[in-house]
Amino acid sequence: MARPTRSPAKADTPPAKPASARRTAAKAKGKASDSAPSADQKATAPRDMTRPEIVQFLTDLERAWPDAETELHYSTPFTLLIAVVLSAQATDASVNRVTPALFAAAPDPAAMVALGEDGVGELIRTIGLWRNKAKNVVELSRQLLAHHNGEVPGTREALEALAGVGRKTANVVLNVAFHQPTVPVDTHVFRLANRTGLGRGKTVEAVEAALERRIPKEMIRDSHHWLILQGRYVCKARKPECWRCAASTPCLYPVKTDRPVIKPPRQTL
Repeated sequence: MARPTRSPAKADTPPAKPASARRTAAKAKGKASDSAPSADQKATAPRDMTRPEIVQFLTDLERAWPDAETELHYSTPFTLLIAVVLSAQATDASVNRVTPALFAAAPDPAAMVALGEDGVGELIRTIGLWRNKAKNVVELSRQLLAHHNGEVPGTREALEALAGVGRKTANVVLNVAFHQPTVPVDTHVFRLANRTGLGRGKTVEAVEAALERRIPKEMIRDSHHWLILQGRYVCKARKPECWRCAASTPCLYPVKTDRPVIKPPRQTL
């Protein structure tokens, strides 16, 4: 028999908030829930890996991803820069679907400026935030023509001065196009670094600094690709697939997942 419920006493009932206050609270709650990590994403290794553990972990990832490289399609530093700018809050696959037509129409900064925001927008409108990205792509092309003779600069400061280019985008371009030992930290790398103990930190900047300090210099540049692919396809946000991870032994993630049990199909009479 269900237990009857009691209505709370009037004295225990908080006074109703004004409608404006309720709307403000709801907006704040929505923003908090959008930005807050899930319970699984907050799982952090209990300590940092030791240097031997780091070397073993990255060696295992190198074996798992021997031909790792960026999944964005590009042919020049300029097309790489544009592809990385377009990939913000969008998947590489969605960017790769629009860039062939975009780069055919505008393979260099001058052609991109000539194409204009409307022309760029028409070609990239299937990806997220396409209006703002079209504006940035055209503006950064103008900046390249005005300040860099149409060439993509090879320094962090010059890259970050371009429209739509932040630290992560600059790091990717420096790593991939200019072969510099940078460690771009996206959501995949941030999650994996904290989970495994490779480089723990509460902010992207802290994780980037930890990885650049802790990863052996000869492994820094290539580790960027290993970490992104591992985070994207194995150490997933919602539930990591530890049972098929090639680097599970040195990993310090405290709640490793087991291989899922596949139930046999139900027999019908």
